[in-house]
Amino acid sequence: MAGLGADMMRIVRRNKLVGFWAAEKLALAGENAKTYSDDLAMAALDVERSNILAIIRRDFDAAGVTQSDEDILAVMTVCWLEAGKPTKGSDCSDSALLHIARNLMKGS
Repeated sequence: MAGLGADMMRIVRRNKLVGFWAAEKLALAGENAKTYSDDLAMAALDVERSNILAIIRRDFDAAGVTQSDEDILAVMTVCWLEAGKPTKGSDCSDSALLHIARNLMKGS
């Protein structure tokens, strides 16, 4: 079961990293970029919102951002690899995500 929790945290972290990339493409900065990234990270924990490719595609299309699905998937792959690396440190939002994910995993 520990592997499942580690995989879930990696997905959450990947979504957070992809969220920052997407936020930059959407011209979001500061707190708005962080909020967007956090929302995608939390989507990993919600079955109805877990398809972040579809979320990003919808947001890019609405904002007129030109990126192919292949480009988005390539960024998701790079972020997946990055998310598997040990972290040097974390901010409080990472800690909050970890706490929420652990609580959800206990309920599974």
